Amino acid sequence: MLTQMHVRGLMFDPYTNAYIIILRDDSNAEMLPIWVGKPEASAISFAMEGVATPRPMTHDLMKTVLDTADAKVISVVVTDLKENTYYARVHLLYEDSEYSIDARPSDAIALALRAKTPIFVNDDVIRKHSNEEMDRWLENLKPEDFGKFDA
Repeated sequence: MLTQMHVRGLMFDPYTNAYIIILRDDSNAEMLPIWVGKPEASAISFAMEGVATPRPMTHDLMKTVLDTADAKVISVVVTDLKENTYYARVHLLYEDSEYSIDARPSDAIALALRAKTPIFVNDDVIRKHSNEEMDRWLENLKPEDFGKFDA
């Protein structure tokens, strides 16, 4: 089963010196934090803010190549969590065929934001990430911890 999620925030975790993408479902019942590096966070931040760079960033280039080839990003899916590493797939439609391509979740999300396509998370991934310590830490976050992207 898949749950559709949206990027609800992007924040910095000073304990790990990494950024966290916060995915939430429409009802805010489910949440998935994904830790990413600074370049990945920048790519997602630019897409969220609609920032156009003077030269195309990698995800802009990917979208342009797909558009030029008349391929469409149908969706992205965070498919698995193994040893604290998330896995994702980008689903494309090209001509009459559908393709599923392995991707890092941060790249898949950055592309989905640019293509304005849905982001899904496998329900098993949501269950795997859920542990009491993580949930307590996330519940104690204040709205200002999310910066200007909180929703």
